[in-house]
Amino acid sequence: MVLREKQMGLLDIEGVTMAFDGAPPKRVVSLVPSMTESLFDLGVGDRVVGVTDACKPPEEEQLRLQRVGGTKKPKLEAVRILRPDLVIANQEENSEDTIRALSESGLTLWLTFPKSTKDALDLLWTIIKVFKVGDQTPRVETLARTLDWTEKATTGRLSIPTFVPIWQGEKEGLGPWLMTFNYQTYPNDVLSKVGGMNVFAGRDRRYPLEADLGSAEPEDPGDRDTRYPRVTIEEVIKAQPEVILLPDEPYAFEESHKSQIEEWLADTPAVQAGRVHLIDGSLLTWHGTRLAKAVSELPSYLRA
Repeated sequence: MVLREKQMGLLDIEGVTMAFDGAPPKRVVSLVPSMTESLFDLGVGDRVVGVTDACKPPEEEQLRLQRVGGTKKPKLEAVRILRPDLVIANQEENSEDTIRALSESGLTLWLTFPKSTKDALDLLWTIIKVFKVGDQTPRVETLARTLDWTEKATTGRLSIPTFVPIWQGEKEGLGPWLMTFNYQTYPNDVLSKVGGMNVFAGRDRRYPLEADLGSAEPEDPGDRDTRYPRVTIEEVIKAQPEVILLPDEPYAFEESHKSQIEEWLADTPAVQAGRVHLIDGSLLTWHGTRLAKAVSELPSYLRA
């Protein structure tokens, strides 16, 4: 999805800061689960009036908040009825049609799209500035230092070759495939910061699917997203990952999938050493304050 912020009147980090130079937002609808969590963690959850079905606000806030549907197709009228002075969206998690419709309806829309841990920290600093909660500065400073310490602790060590599938499927005649991510994504940066080396960091997605799986010539991708390649079982075996992480989102990998993948990838060091792990997917995919939990928990899966 390609959206031109200036053409559509959407706000980037600088824009949302400038839009609320005066009074901070009082009524916020968050269409991004990780941002919903961050707003509550940074003490401005009382400004949130609407969230998606995938958001996980504190239990005591459940009855107060209006649910506006799923992230891909929220109920646009439900959002409008709440009269928000700020809607927080994400270029990956929310559909282009949703973002366009909300923007064209005259709502102030903050379109987030973090591709690195630095971007994620910038979003937290923007929340502090826009909502004028300077007392939360030490919390974000601590997170930034922790991330820095974690990265420095891995400097000089060999990064662990790691494979992280985020979806799976099967193509008739070509067998099963596993989708993963490359170097241009937020999960890749998180993984690198905690000592992992994404074995498919340099692999672009090719179109059509047959080309991605090596049985056809690739087309010019144009504006299509090339950050999430679909790889064959043979490609993964050739990459020889030492660790395989199976997140429970966006695809809900569970024990049955783990057993199947261990069978498919029996010739990899990860399977042979028993280093295939089911993990909380939000550690890799949720930006914002969830990053603190990621740098705390992910290294344990990478250590032998």
